[in-house]
Amino acid sequence: MRWSDLDAYGHVNNARFLTLYEEARVALMFTAARAAGLSSFEDGIVISRHEIDYLRPVDYGDPVRIELWLEEIKVSRLVVAYELFDGDEIASRARTVCVPFDLRAGRPRRVKDIEREFLSPWLG
Repeated sequence: MRWSDLDAYGHVNNARFLTLYEEARVALMFTAARAAGLSSFEDGIVISRHEIDYLRPVDYGDPVRIELWLEEIKVSRLVVAYELFDGDEIASRARTVCVPFDLRAGRPRRVKDIEREFLSPWLG
C-alpha cells in the first residue's frame, strides 16, 4: 500500500481496490500464463464489467491478500471472481468480466482452447 492509496478517512480508497484486483488478474493472465508458455492474453483482453462489494474498510499498512478463481469460462468471455482479505477477514469481494480481444482487427475473439486449458485449474 502507498500513502496515496488513502482516502480522507485514512482508509484505502475504493478505487485502489480495483487496482489491487487488476494486479492479481494480471499476475494470473500474464505472469503465470507466460511462465507456462502461454502469451495469447498479451495479444488482447478487455474488461467489459466490474462488480465490487466493499465489506469493511482497510487501513493503511494492513497487509492484504487476494484470492481469485474463474467463475466461468465461456466461448467469448471469462468471469474472474476475487476476495480481498485484510488479515483473516474478508474486506471485499469482486467479479470482472474479461473479453478476449483481437487488437489488430479491433473486435472480440473466442477463448482459445489452450487458454481454457491453462485457466481450468482455477475454475471454482
